[in-house]
Amino acid sequence: MKTNKTQQGMGWILAMVAGMVAVGCKVVTRAEAKERQGYVSLFNGKDLGGWAGAAGLWTIEEGAITGTTTALNPLKNNTFLIYTNGPVDNFELRLKYRVFNGNSGIQYRSQVLDAEKAIVGGYQADIEAGKTYSGILYEERGRGILALRGQRTQITEAGGQTKVNVIGEVGKGPDLQAFIRQDDWNDYLVVANGNHLMHFINGKLMVDVVDDQAAKAAKSGVLAFQLHAGPPMKAQFKDIQLKRLP
Repeated sequence: MKTNKTQQGMGWILAMVAGMVAVGCKVVTRAEAKERQGYVSLFNGKDLGGWAGAAGLWTIEEGAITGTTTALNPLKNNTFLIYTNGPVDNFELRLKYRVFNGNSGIQYRSQVLDAEKAIVGGYQADIEAGKTYSGILYEERGRGILALRGQRTQITEAGGQTKVNVIGEVGKGPDLQAFIRQDDWNDYLVVANGNHLMHFINGKLMVDVVDDQAAKAAKSGVLAFQLHAGPPMKAQFKDIQLKRLP
């Protein structure tokens, strides 16, 4: 029996649909749906419920958490918007970000150092409008840079001092920068599992870190977004999803 082109076309379409499922108003592949299992939203897209920061700096624009500083009201110190519904320990965090001017970052497993000024310190997945630091691991008010973009590092202690050991690479910094969209939305994935920390931007691994400095390696703490002191800037975050790991 011959099969005409219409039947062949319908067979292809049915096969494609069979491999896809509806999620809300979007259609995604089954692989994508499986990947999203276990994630919960940390932002309702409408207001700052579940988040707290310094007055006058954080708003909702275009369905995104938006932090803005101006020349008329410059920051004297870095400040943060802190997630208030409990700490995180082992997790995967997915979100979209966009930054104009200056630099920002995603704090995780961090400690609140000054609640009134919304100052925190700890691990930070860096974000910037420039072309050098997005994706690095920086420890705010702590050990400083723990991995530059493209590095695999192991953090140890020698003579009571932090030692950052570069043990390999995941790519070249400038090459990885080519995957980051300037002044546009980017996907950020932060994975923290035990003492193993990884940052991905737009699906590309930016840093891969093992923190073996037991006395200083953070195991649990808050999530927060940074506004940096200095020239006027704007940072936006949306589609914020967290999956807790065992």
